[in-house]
Amino acid sequence: MTIYDELINWLLSGDVSIKYQTRRDLLETEPEELEKLQKRIALEGWGKAFLAKYNSQTGQWGNGWYTPKWISTHYTLLELKNIGIHPETPQYKNSAELLLEHLWYNKGGIRPDRMLDLCIVGMMLGICCYTAIKSPKLNEMVDYILAAEFEDGGWNCRWELGAHHSSLHTTISILEGIQQYEKGEYKYRINELLEQRRKAHEFILQHRLYKSDKTGKSINKNFTMLSFPGRWYYNILRCLDYFQSIDLPYDERMQDALELLLKKQRKSNRWPLQHKIPGLVHFDMEQIRSDSRWNTLRALRVLEQYSELLPYSK
Repeated sequence: MTIYDELINWLLSGDVSIKYQTRRDLLETEPEELEKLQKRIALEGWGKAFLAKYNSQTGQWGNGWYTPKWISTHYTLLELKNIGIHPETPQYKNSAELLLEHLWYNKGGIRPDRMLDLCIVGMMLGICCYTAIKSPKLNEMVDYILAAEFEDGGWNCRWELGAHHSSLHTTISILEGIQQYEKGEYKYRINELLEQRRKAHEFILQHRLYKSDKTGKSINKNFTMLSFPGRWYYNILRCLDYFQSIDLPYDERMQDALELLLKKQRKSNRWPLQHKIPGLVHFDMEQIRSDSRWNTLRALRVLEQYSELLPYSK
């Protein structure tokens, strides 16, 4: 048995959400079987545990729409999307519709002098498009995203406060939202979004995914730490996994991050959970410093896409 086979078997022995994404992304599994497996996420394991926290009277998690972090409705929906909950799961769909109603109004103007943070807009766009919500509010969100991109190609939540350089945190959140918008076959201003997305990719690549474009040094040590869930925080694995998910061709400027990812592989051939973002949680899917199925799965997806770096044969 190869190292790859051992890793696949280990992933398949995990939560049903891990099994689903492993079979979807790393194994040639028939669509009918994948559909059945995805529907089980709401009935077993982590997915069931998240849904058990749902308040059917209010449509909320954590008694709030955006706060408290990370047990609010917004962040629970984000986690459910990221673990692969079936998009037609009633609790998810109903709550996403309510989230859109409560967090997006006045075309994003939450006060006369304050717009909704761009990273929130990006995450919410992804949440709503994942379950195929149809609303003119999504068009307004697209307008806001397109109007707020910086000249360097990305976005920054602090644009209203005079920021002039894009943020990797904000940019990855918006790119993931655009990805879901495109996947959902939404048409409003799609060509403009895809062109802006191209510029945002270039912004990230100019920073070699985690380095200052001026000094060449790491911008933030947490950018190189493997964490999951990511919430609104950027890290190299989140970015590389996004790149592979849209089939972005290999670019030499990915190399430093890819090599760093390989260095993080343990003697067990698995990847660890290195960092946990502080805050309230419903429960921990994995323990910090342990071997992580989420990070191993995502690392394998990345290395499969950029196969010249795969350190073992199937």
